[in-house]
Amino acid sequence: MAQRVTVTGATGLIGVALIEALQRRGAEVTVLSRDAERARKRLREAGLQQVEAFDWKLMAEPAPAEALEGRDAIAHLAGENVAQRWSADAKRSIRESRVTGTRNLLAGLARTQRRPRTLVSSSAIGYYGAHGEEPLDEDAPPGADFLAQVCVQWEVEAAKATELGARVVLVRTGVVLHKDGGALAKMLPPFRLGVGGPVAGGRQFVSWIHRADVIGMYVAALEDERWSGPVNATAPDPISNGDFSRTLGRALHRPALLPVPGAALRLLYGEMAEIVTGGARVMPAKPLVLGYEFEHPQLEQALSSALGRD
Repeated sequence: MAQRVTVTGATGLIGVALIEALQRRGAEVTVLSRDAERARKRLREAGLQQVEAFDWKLMAEPAPAEALEGRDAIAHLAGENVAQRWSADAKRSIRESRVTGTRNLLAGLARTQRRPRTLVSSSAIGYYGAHGEEPLDEDAPPGADFLAQVCVQWEVEAAKATELGARVVLVRTGVVLHKDGGALAKMLPPFRLGVGGPVAGGRQFVSWIHRADVIGMYVAALEDERWSGPVNATAPDPISNGDFSRTLGRALHRPALLPVPGAALRLLYGEMAEIVTGGARVMPAKPLVLGYEFEHPQLEQALSSALGRD
């Protein structure tokens, strides 16, 4: 029987692709959006039809129960963009969109009679904070920096859905590779001009993943009851920033030799620069144990695909 799935954050880099994948599998998809009409338009432009949309001000009110009633699962992707300069207001929005937003999602869930049995909630490998070469699996402890603590609080709120009878999966996503969004899209202009290169010495690890494998993990988490708790959505081959830069340069047929000092990034982005200058070697231990088969396990082929070259 086809699933009925409600998706938040539906118009982002992951949301659109997830809805497409779900519809290919025959799922009936409902979305919650701050602007339902704009979401419908965005999804129609992406070729996605027959998506029911509801308005939801995630930081101000419980999610509408009618958008959750009788659904089988929720994919919760909503959250303020992290890739911006972290002013006091930006940090507040980053935290509250995730913590209060998830709390309000569960407040709506509590008002339903026929509740979804599965909540797959987005998180991030920022949970672990900056680390050296130590491989980190899902049992590694959280970091102490701003983003790590946001992830901790975010996951605590999502995990409360177990009290409402839901199986909860927390998808800690790494650096998503896709030319139209995320970190790769920001890297492409300088690399295409031949002025890209290693950042802050290049020794810190980049725990990357192709967007198709993020979607594959979400689909598996929604459908397979063996998936629960935290899951690292990263490829099995994390790589140093220096090696990542050289591989991207080869993929674009451009040199990748000009180093980017960490101090320059901190001047440009402030505290947010720690995401790039820190890094962590995060391993997808649980997906591998559960038998997930990566479409793009190696960086060179993954970049070729992400750039639309295969």
